[in-house]
Amino acid sequence: MNFPNNLRYTSQHEWILVGGGLGKIGVTDFAQSELGDVVFVELPSIGKKVRAGESLGTIEAVKTVAELFSPVSGEVIALNEKINKTPEIVNKDPYGEGWMIQLRITDAKELDSLMDADAYRKLVGQ
Repeated sequence: MNFPNNLRYTSQHEWILVGGGLGKIGVTDFAQSELGDVVFVELPSIGKKVRAGESLGTIEAVKTVAELFSPVSGEVIALNEKINKTPEIVNKDPYGEGWMIQLRITDAKELDSLMDADAYRKLVGQ
């Protein structure tokens, strides 16, 4: 399992990479391995405003369907369009090409409630 130190994590298995008031969001390596082969990802529309903990969409795998939750409050400013054609990139590269959404963060204080890599590793028993 891979747990990059430059990311923050949620207990629902999302990660966020923060820079310049923006956050890039995806699911963790642990989450994609638990889901199995990802076959479809439904993402919100650009411009959608979300609060921390709200659903951003769904991830459909061969075994199950899971929700993607927003780690922080913000406005969706970009979507990873590659996922529509090749959803399996979530399994192959969850922290790189498999990112899903980019938000303009509206409450940076919410980042303080997210886990660092060590805390997330403990959460998933690694």
